[in-house]
Amino acid sequence: MRSSPAVARLHRVRWATTLLFAATTALCLLVLSVLAVRTDDRSRTNDLDNGVSRRADGLARTLYYDAGVLHLDALAEDDLALSAERLAVIQAPVTGRPQIGHAPTERAALPDQAGLDEIWNQVEHDQETVFVSLEAGGREIQWAAAPVWDGDRIGAAVLVGADPAESQAAHDRLVRRLAVGCSALVLAAAAIGHLLSGRAMRPALRGLDQQEQFLAEAAHELRTPLATLRLVVESGAVSPARAPAALDEAVRLVDRLGRLVTGLLARARVEAGTQEIELTLLRLDQLVEQTVEELPDSTRVSVTAEAVVVNGDPELLAQAVRNLVENALRHGGGTPVDVSVTAGRIAVRDHGPGVPAKDRERVFERRVTGTTSTGTGTGLAIVRWVAELHGGTAQLSAAPGVGLLAELLLPPHTTG
Repeated sequence: MRSSPAVARLHRVRWATTLLFAATTALCLLVLSVLAVRTDDRSRTNDLDNGVSRRADGLARTLYYDAGVLHLDALAEDDLALSAERLAVIQAPVTGRPQIGHAPTERAALPDQAGLDEIWNQVEHDQETVFVSLEAGGREIQWAAAPVWDGDRIGAAVLVGADPAESQAAHDRLVRRLAVGCSALVLAAAAIGHLLSGRAMRPALRGLDQQEQFLAEAAHELRTPLATLRLVVESGAVSPARAPAALDEAVRLVDRLGRLVTGLLARARVEAGTQEIELTLLRLDQLVEQTVEELPDSTRVSVTAEAVVVNGDPELLAQAVRNLVENALRHGGGTPVDVSVTAGRIAVRDHGPGVPAKDRERVFERRVTGTTSTGTGTGLAIVRWVAELHGGTAQLSAAPGVGLLAELLLPPHTTG
């Protein structure tokens, strides 16, 4: 079934809400992810610098000069030296440029001469541990150089290097995990947003559905008296002799239409929650008799009633009774209709083909609008709605012999 424009707009609003929820979540996660990535990058860089600095400073303190001679014996036993990825000792140039005086690491894994010159110049300038990022062996290496003092001058420098590739690989894994995790969270947020927006819009969709049902029921209730009214007016216009009777019939039908409109509006307000049902003490037998008398085909209906008092809304109960009887007249195959009123029960029986057992519950659904001999329109749905509103129910069963028995069951009135 094609959805109405109002329903389509609500669905579009739901999807827009879902996209907005997902976009907001994505933006928040993006900001947090950028902060996390930058923080992790700075943290790993600092850890790498601290690692090479700690080794370079520690090893520089184990070396010493004696009579101008640099003693390197501690490097052979120190754990800092044994665990260093790249290690060398740069000695001050006597003439020319600084040279590597000791190198447990292969020379190809150490900076070239231009790199050594740059490191030495920075150490002499800062006179403390310096950090330099230089290429060595085809890789970008982070270096720390700590000075070794010979009296009041820098005689050498301990050079320690670390490859940031492993740390960078861990950083890249973090970025990938954040990307996957954030994508999953955005999808989850979109699903949750779609679910929540759907739940939030259920009252609106239910309201639209009730509006459609109300319009269908109003059309169902008003179609027959309007058609009858038209026939009466036309007959009075064609035959002046029948004009007085036609006028009286038209007035009666107009009164009935007024009651129908009042009942429909009352039901719409009750379903919308803007009005509470007003129950009053009433004679159910008299209400049924009056309702049957107002029907155009009342001559085909016989009423047997006991004096019964119930708490109910007269307009809604009259509407339910009218629907039961009209349904029996319409789908009873032209047979007589018997109505009986007993304590808490209104029974309407026809002698027609009836309704198959498998369809007797389905016909109370509001969307069932059958037009065959076993169809019911929306009338029985209204009957059940009125019954449930009064704390009762409505049901169909096979009548003894042939026909269909429709019952409106109401709780008995209690005094006290």
